[in-house]
Amino acid sequence: MGENKRFIAEWEPQSAVMIAWPHKETDWAYMLDEVEECYRNVARAIMQYENLIILTAQADHVESCLDKTAAFKAFPVNILTNDTWCRDFGAIAVENNGMNELCNFKFNAWGNKFQWALDNDVTDKMNNLGLFSCKVNDCSNFILEGGSIETDGNGTLLVTSQCLLTPTRNPHMSKQEIETYLCNTLGVRKVLWLDYGAFAGDDTDSHIDTLARIAPDNSIIYAGCDNTDDEHYDELAKMEKQLSTFTNADGIPYKLYKLPFPDTIYDEDGERLPATYANYLIVNGAVIVPTYNQPSNDLKAISIIKKAFPAHAIVGVDCRALIKQHGSLHCITMQFPKNIFKIL
Repeated sequence: MGENKRFIAEWEPQSAVMIAWPHKETDWAYMLDEVEECYRNVARAIMQYENLIILTAQADHVESCLDKTAAFKAFPVNILTNDTWCRDFGAIAVENNGMNELCNFKFNAWGNKFQWALDNDVTDKMNNLGLFSCKVNDCSNFILEGGSIETDGNGTLLVTSQCLLTPTRNPHMSKQEIETYLCNTLGVRKVLWLDYGAFAGDDTDSHIDTLARIAPDNSIIYAGCDNTDDEHYDELAKMEKQLSTFTNADGIPYKLYKLPFPDTIYDEDGERLPATYANYLIVNGAVIVPTYNQPSNDLKAISIIKKAFPAHAIVGVDCRALIKQHGSLHCITMQFPKNIFKIL
């Protein structure tokens, strides 16, 4: 039987979400108490809806941080990581002839910007521990992060050209070769290349999950900017215009939902941080949205996301701690569909 692959949409039924708990060897060391509080809140939100897999070498400590009254369980896995960006080093799930599989791409910390060897080994280590009940495909000949790809589960892939075409990812491949590889490996029929959109302080070379997210019923939720004085205004206006021209793999235009732009947040050195409401996580029955202690913007973002996900609860979690390391809620998580894990 030939392969019949399909890249699974994030809103499809899930078995668990994976996170990696911050520790003193990560870049969170200088603010560990603050970020652990954020992780506790993220974990609490996820565990109201589904199981949580936690990569950590400190299981007792992590379990002491978790909500014992949660509806679902946490499963600590003794694997040490360089950092905590599970979205980008976690395995990516596809369906193949009706069976779920995992694709294990190479992770090089967004073009060798940081240490990455431990993170790149996570999926192999999980597989060697016997955690998976499904096939794991070796895709280590190709560098790809989960935050750089979005799908509708029906043959369409949304990416940014700035990220996927950067010479620090797959420099030996042309744009067409990359597109063909993605179509063959993930089982998509159409790749939409977004050419605009970049946030100050972003280490990822413009991951799509900070800019524009495909949502159910052929819609896209995207980061907007109405302040003409903001440095992002022109770029995001061009992005908005390009999104309005996109059609899915069946040629149908998208309904667009424009998110508010968070008020500017700076770090202790005066560097602008890449806050975005587009970096939300979809779980079973809910969308968990990063908030930034900006009541008007936070509520507006939650309201807009609710329009795109009317059947889901919308849960806000304060992620000001996360953006101090230039990421947010979606970046620290990776969801997995059904029939992936033996331990659940």
